[in-house]
Amino acid sequence: MACVLLAAVLFFTAGCSHHTEDKEYVIGFSQCIGSDLWRKTMLDEVKMELSLHPGGRLIYADADGNSKVQIKQVRKMLDDKIDILIISPNEAQPLTSVVEEAYNKGIPVIVIDRKTSSDLYTAYVGADNYQIGRMAGQYLASSLKGKGNLIEIMGLPGSSPTIERHRGFNDAIKKFPGIHIIGQAYGDWLKENAESGLKKIAPVLHQTNAVFAHNDVMASGAREVIEKLHFDPNIKVVGIDALPGNGGGLQMVASGKLNASMVYPTGGKEAIVTAFNILNKHSFSKENILQSLVIDSSNVQLMKLQWNKVSSQQADIERQQALLKEQKEVYDNQQLVLNVTVITLVLAVVFGGLAFYSLLENRKINKSLEHKNLEILKQRNQLIEMSAKAEVATEAKLNFFTNISHEFRTPLTLILSPLEDLIQQEKIKTIAGKNLKLIHKNVYRLLRLVNQLIEYRKIEYEKLQISASPNNLYEFVKDVIDSFRHNASKRNIDLRLISEEQQIEAWFDENMLDKVLFNLLSNALKFTNDNGRIHIRLEQNSDRIFISVQDNGIGISEEEARHVFDHFYQADTNSTKGSGLGLSLSKELMLLHHGDIEVNSKKWQGTTFRVTLLKGKNHFRPEEIRRKERTEEELYERARVYTADLDEPADIKPVDAFGAIKEHTLLIVEDNSDLLRYLHDKFSDSVEVVTSSNGTEGLGAAYEQVPDLIISDVVLPGMSGRELAQKLKSDIRTSHIPIILLTAKGSVEQQITGMESMADAYMVKPFNFDYLMASVKNLIGNRVLLKSHYTSDISITGKLPVSKSLDKKFVNDFAGIVEQNLANENFSVDDICKAIGVSRVQVYRKVKALLGCSITDYILNRRLKKAKYILINENYSISEITYMVGFSTPNYFATVFKAKYGCTPSEFKRNQAC
Repeated sequence: MACVLLAAVLFFTAGCSHHTEDKEYVIGFSQCIGSDLWRKTMLDEVKMELSLHPGGRLIYADADGNSKVQIKQVRKMLDDKIDILIISPNEAQPLTSVVEEAYNKGIPVIVIDRKTSSDLYTAYVGADNYQIGRMAGQYLASSLKGKGNLIEIMGLPGSSPTIERHRGFNDAIKKFPGIHIIGQAYGDWLKENAESGLKKIAPVLHQTNAVFAHNDVMASGAREVIEKLHFDPNIKVVGIDALPGNGGGLQMVASGKLNASMVYPTGGKEAIVTAFNILNKHSFSKENILQSLVIDSSNVQLMKLQWNKVSSQQADIERQQALLKEQKEVYDNQQLVLNVTVITLVLAVVFGGLAFYSLLENRKINKSLEHKNLEILKQRNQLIEMSAKAEVATEAKLNFFTNISHEFRTPLTLILSPLEDLIQQEKIKTIAGKNLKLIHKNVYRLLRLVNQLIEYRKIEYEKLQISASPNNLYEFVKDVIDSFRHNASKRNIDLRLISEEQQIEAWFDENMLDKVLFNLLSNALKFTNDNGRIHIRLEQNSDRIFISVQDNGIGISEEEARHVFDHFYQADTNSTKGSGLGLSLSKELMLLHHGDIEVNSKKWQGTTFRVTLLKGKNHFRPEEIRRKERTEEELYERARVYTADLDEPADIKPVDAFGAIKEHTLLIVEDNSDLLRYLHDKFSDSVEVVTSSNGTEGLGAAYEQVPDLIISDVVLPGMSGRELAQKLKSDIRTSHIPIILLTAKGSVEQQITGMESMADAYMVKPFNFDYLMASVKNLIGNRVLLKSHYTSDISITGKLPVSKSLDKKFVNDFAGIVEQNLANENFSVDDICKAIGVSRVQVYRKVKALLGCSITDYILNRRLKKAKYILINENYSISEITYMVGFSTPNYFATVFKAKYGCTPSEFKRNQAC
C-alpha cells in the first residue's frame, strides 16, 4: 500500500508540474482572391500579428475570385467548428447569406476590406475608399498649385472601390477650378489593361500634367506608357496602395517611378487584434475605419525603414518562437523521461511484491489446474462420444426423411394410377373430367415437390453423389426441349434450340442436368406470355460450355435477381407459381458438377439463365465418374413431373348475355389459376362471378363493378389482400362491400392481422367449400338488414366502424341533397353525382346496395311523402304544393299521387279535414 501511495504522490506532483496551456482558438480566414500583392500583404500581416498570439490557429482559404467557391469554403470552415470567421467577400450580394448563416449560428464574423449587403456581422475592418480618392485629388491639386490637366485610370467598372475612389477624387478636384480631368480609362486593376486603356487616349497625354490611377499596379503601367511614347517625363503619376516589399508602391515611389501613392492599409493586423478582443470578451468597435496618408519623396525612405524594422522584428519573433518551441519539446521529453523513470521504479516495487505473492498462489493454482485437466479430458471423451452419436442420429434422420418421402411417393402413385384410369373412361370424364384433370395436375406438382425435397436434403448431408459420363450435349438438350414443345405450341411460343455445332461432347450427370434444364424451361414457359419466345443457346470456348435459356417474359427486378437462388425465395412475380426450391436445387446440382448457373434479367424485358459446364473430366474425382446409359422412358417420366402443371385448364366461360340475370355479383381475386377457375365454376350457378388474378386488377374491378361481395387471397402480386381490403373499406364507393380473405397462413396472430385490415371474414386454406358458401350467403343476407338500418329514422349511438361510418355519411349526404332540391323539377341524377363527387354508375350501384331502390324511385317517394306532409299540416292549394315538391303540372302530380296512395290530393285533403 505504501508503494501505491508513493506512486500516486509522484503522479500528482508530475501532473502539477505541467504548465497550463492557453486555450487554442481556431480562426477561419476566407480571402476572395489571394494572388495580387495587396492581398498577399494582407495575409502576411495576419500571420505576423497571429504570431504574437500563441493561442490562435489559422485556417486559410483562397476563393480565386469565385463567389460560389468562397461560399463552399466558408461552409466547410463552419463544419470544422471554427471559433471566429474573418472574410473578405468576393461579391456583396452572393456572400450575404453565408455570412448571415455564420452570424446566426453564434460564430463572430469580421468583414474585412469589403462589406456584404447585410448588417449581420460582428465587426468591420477596412479603409474608406472615398477619403483615399479625396486625399489623392487634394494632393495632386496642391502639387500642381491649383492648375493643370489630369487623366484618371479607374479600376473594375461597377466595383465599390472604383466608384468610391472616383467620387472622392472628383469631389476634391471640384474645389479647384483650375484643375481639369481631360481623360478617363478603365484598367480593371491590371497593369496590361491600364496600358491599353491609356494608349487609346494617348493624344491627350500632350496636354496632361498628372495621371491618377486607382492602384499602384495601373500607375506603374501609366509610367511605362509615358516613357515608351516619349511624353514629358515630368508628368506626375500617383497611385494607391503604397505596399512594402519588392514590386510594391513604396519601392516605386523610392525609385521615382511614381511621384506618390496613397496608403491603402490591408487591415490584416487590425483584423487579428479585433478577433482576439472578441474571443477574449474585451471591448471592441464594430466599425474599424483604417487611416491613410500620402507617401511621396519626402517620407518614403522613413516608411521603408519602418517596414524593414518591422520585418526584422517579426523575423526575431519567429526565431524566438522557434527556440521556445524547441525548448518546450526538450522540456516535455525530459518530463516524459522522468515520469517513465518514476513509474518504472514504482512498478518494479509493486511487481516484486506481486511476484512473491504469485509464487505462493501458483502452487495452489497448479493443484487446481491438474484437477481441471482431468475434468476437461473427461469432457473431451464425452464430446467424442456425443459426436459419434450425433453422426448416427444424423444418418438416422436422413434415412427417416428419405423413407418417409418414399412413403409419400407410394400413396401418390396409388392416387395417380387409378386417376389416370378414370380420366380414360368417357362416362366419368364427361361427368367430372375437369375436376379429375385438376387433381391429376396437382398430384404431379406434389410429386415434384417431394422429389426436390429428397434431393435437396441429400445435398445438405452430402449424400447425393454425381455420376458423370461423356454425352453429346446437343442431343441431350434437344431431347429435353422436345418434352416441352407440346405446351409451347399450344400457346404459340417460339421454343428453339440454337447451336453452331450438333456434336458437343461434355461430361455431366444426365439425371442431374436434366432436372436443372427441366426447371429452367418450366419457369420460362410459366412466365412467358402467349406468342412469346424461348431460345436455348449452346456455346463454348476453350475450356467451358454454356447453356443459355432466354425468354422475353415478364422478367424480374435486379433486387429479386440477387436472391433467386436463395433457399425458398419467391419473387413477387411468381409468388404462387412455385415453392422457391427449384432454382436453389438447380444451383446446388451445378455446384456438384463443378460448374455454375447465373441469371440476368430486367423487369418486363425477359430473363436469361446461363448454365456453365467445364470441358473434359479432370475436374471430377474418380468416384464421380461412371458410365451409365440413359433411356428415353426415364427422360419422359421425369419430364412429366415438370410439364404436368404447364397445361392450362379451359378458360373461364364468358357471361351469357341472354341468360337469366342473377341478383348478386361476386368478385374473386386469386392468382392461382386452378383455384380461381374452381371457385368461379362453383359459384357461377348462383351468382354473377367476376374474376381477377392480382390485387391491382382486383381493386379496379371492385371500383368498376361494385360487387355484392369480394373473396380475395392474402398473398397477391401487385397488392396484397390486406392492402386491397383496407383501400376498399376506406373508400366511400366500396366501403359497404363485405370482404372474405383466404390465406395459407393459419396462425392466430396472422388471422388477427387479417381482421385488423377490416375484412369481414378470414378463412385458412384448405377450406371447406360449403362453409365458404354459407359465409357468402350470410354476409350478403346481412347487407339486406343494413339497408333498412341505414334508411330508418333511428339514430345510431356509439362509434361506428370506419366502413359503416362512411356508408352512413353517404346516405345522409345523398338524402340531404335530394331534400334540398325537391322543389327543382329539373333536378337529376347528374346533379347528385356532381354534388357527391362520384360517377353516375357508382352512385346507382351504391344507392341500390344500401337503400334497395333506384335513385329515381327514391326521389319520387321523397316528393310524395313531403306532399303528403304538406297536405296534412299546411294550408296550401294543390297547385302550390305541386310546384313545392317539384312536379311540372297539377294533373301529373295528381296521377302519381293517386297511383301511390289510392286517391287524388284533393280527396286526401278532404278526408284529413273530416
